Amino acid sequence: MRLEFEKQGARIVEFDEEADIYVVNTCSVTNIADRKSRQMLHRAKKQAPGSVVVALGCYAQVAGEKLLEDPCVDIVIGNNRKDKVPETVEAFLAEGRNLDVCDISKEQCFEELFVQDAFEMTRAYIKIQDGCNQFCTYCIIPYARGRIRSRARKDVIKEAERLAAGGYKEIVLTGIHISSYGIEPGFDSFSQEERSGPSSFEGNLELLHLIEELNGIGGIERIRLSSLEPRVITPEFARALAGCDKVCPHFHLSLQSGCDATLKRMNRHYDTDSFSKTCEVLREFFKDPAITTDVIVGFPGESESEFEQTKHFLERISFSKMHIFKYSRRKGTIADKMPGQIDESEKSNRSDELHRLDQKLEHDYLERFIGKREKVLFEEKIEKDGRTFWTGLNERYARICVETGKDLENKIEEVEITGFLDPETLLGVYL
Repeated sequence: MRLEFEKQGARIVEFDEEADIYVVNTCSVTNIADRKSRQMLHRAKKQAPGSVVVALGCYAQVAGEKLLEDPCVDIVIGNNRKDKVPETVEAFLAEGRNLDVCDISKEQCFEELFVQDAFEMTRAYIKIQDGCNQFCTYCIIPYARGRIRSRARKDVIKEAERLAAGGYKEIVLTGIHISSYGIEPGFDSFSQEERSGPSSFEGNLELLHLIEELNGIGGIERIRLSSLEPRVITPEFARALAGCDKVCPHFHLSLQSGCDATLKRMNRHYDTDSFSKTCEVLREFFKDPAITTDVIVGFPGESESEFEQTKHFLERISFSKMHIFKYSRRKGTIADKMPGQIDESEKSNRSDELHRLDQKLEHDYLERFIGKREKVLFEEKIEKDGRTFWTGLNERYARICVETGKDLENKIEEVEITGFLDPETLLGVYL
C-alpha cells in the first residue's frame, strides 16, 4: 500500500506526524485488537482533525458500514481491496464515496500486492495465501478473511527474485493458513511433468513444490515458514523439506490446547497424539529443530483438570517458545455462546503459570547452543549498559548478539555462543 501511494506522488511520514491521509490496517483477532484499532483511528483524527482517516483490514471488514458511525473514520475498506486504497481515497475526495467492503465469503481471487522493498526490515515477508476454511469455534478470521485463496506460484517466485536482487537474504512465507496453499478447487500451478509425479505422495505437494522452487533462487539464503497445520507434516513432506538446504529448521505448529476434550470443543482437526507424532517426525528429519506454538488458556469449559493436561503436554513436547493467549470472546463465533465461560482472573492465573513454563522451556532450549557455532543474520544495533551490540537470529530463531562497533546489518556471520546476555538473548563472539 505504501508503494502504491508513492506511485501516486504521496510523501510518506511517520504515523505520529501531521498528515493529510492516515491509513490504519486494522486487526480483529481479539476484542483487544478491535479496541486498539479504534484507538489508532481516533489518534489519527486527533493529530490532524482535517485529515482523511482510512480504516481497512479485518476489523473494517467485520464492522463494515457501521464503522462509519464513528466520526473519526472517513473511509472504510474491507479485505481484498487493499490494492485499491489510493483510488478509493481519490474517489472519496472527488465524489464522497466512503465504503468499499465486499462479501468476503464469495471472493475467490488472491489479492495481488507485489512488494519490491521490505523497507527497514532485514527479513522479507511474502504472502502466499489468504483466507481460512477451518472454522475453529473461537475464531472470527474466516468471516474477516473469507475462504482460502492461493497466490499463483509464478507470482510468488517473481517477487522472491526481485527481493533477492534487492539484497534480502531471508524470506518468510506467510498467510492465514499456508498449509492450505493450492488446495482449493481450480488452483493449478503444476506443469504436465509435475502432474505425472507420484500420485501417492502424502502432504501438500503444491506447497512443497513452491518451497523447492524458492530454494533454487540465487541470493536467497534462508526460507522460513510461518504457522503450519500439524497435519501437513507427513514423513514424506518432512523428508522432502529437509532436502531443501535453505529451509530453516524452525516450525511454528499452532496447538491451542494440550487436552483432547478442549481441542474438540475448539473444532481443531487433530488430537494430542497426532500432534505429538508430528513433532517426532520433525525431530527425525531435522537436527534439534525449534518447534514453537500458540496456546489459548481459559477456553469455555476448560476445567482445572483439562488445564493440567495441557500443561503436562507442553512439558512433554518441550517447545522452544510458546505464545500464550487468554481466550477472548468474539461475537459471531460459536464459542461466544458456549457454557462454562471462565472468569478473567482465572484466565490470568493460568496464563501466568504457562508464561513461567515458557520461560523455563525457552531457557532450556537456548542453553543447548552454548559452545556451538551458529550463523546469525544480523538485524539491529542496540545499546545496553553503555555497550554496543548487534543482534539477529540464527536459523532456529534464537536471538543472538555480539559486541562490536562494526555495521553488521543484513550480514550473515558465524559466531561462537558463549552464554546469555539476558534470559531471551544469547551472547556470541566472532570466530
